[in-house]
Amino acid sequence: MAHRPARRSGPFGTCAVVIMAALLAGCGDAEQPSVGGQETTSATTSPSPATASPEPSTTASTPNGAGEDAGEGDSKPQANPGLCTSGDLELSLGPASGAAGTVWRPLRFTNVSGGPCEIQGFPGVSYVAGDDGHQVGAAAYREGSKGAAVTLTAGETAFAAVGFTQVGNYDPKDCQPTKVRGLRVYPPQETHSKFVRYERTGCANEDLRSHHLRVRTIEQGTGPA
Repeated sequence: MAHRPARRSGPFGTCAVVIMAALLAGCGDAEQPSVGGQETTSATTSPSPATASPEPSTTASTPNGAGEDAGEGDSKPQANPGLCTSGDLELSLGPASGAAGTVWRPLRFTNVSGGPCEIQGFPGVSYVAGDDGHQVGAAAYREGSKGAAVTLTAGETAFAAVGFTQVGNYDPKDCQPTKVRGLRVYPPQETHSKFVRYERTGCANEDLRSHHLRVRTIEQGTGPA
């Protein structure tokens, strides 16, 4: 009966086993090269869709900027919609009062627009004559200071006192007496005039040493009765 040689369990056998195990481990690493390393590198150099590209933020800021510009445009000063225009007003002269060569009459502004409007300051007043309505003499001198704004509801009246100096107070050569048909009146802050009939004699000389017409600021009410 034949005998198998006994296994050696000495140091050489143990070394062989260790070497073989190391080779097998090395081969396993070679078959799977740095899988974990690739994932780490990818996460660092290739941002995820949630954090990549700032374009959504840039796009969102564009309409916001447009909205701000639009707001600035809307905030520009606009004309007062409550201002009384010539078309809103009916004008008339009240009764005369005064002495010493100057007659004062209330020039009345009545709101006929059907809604409220605001009026403030001095009206422009001058004599006019002829069919063409040309101006006679200098426009009325503004006497005193500008008053507060007056709000007129529908049908309400405000007035400005107008002083008419008698032509007899002047030397005819200086006055150049001229028949007039009435007054051209510009309500405050208006460029469209109104005509008020008032036939009398005015001074055509624009360089008189004193004022043949005077006007005061607009006040609430109808003035002297």
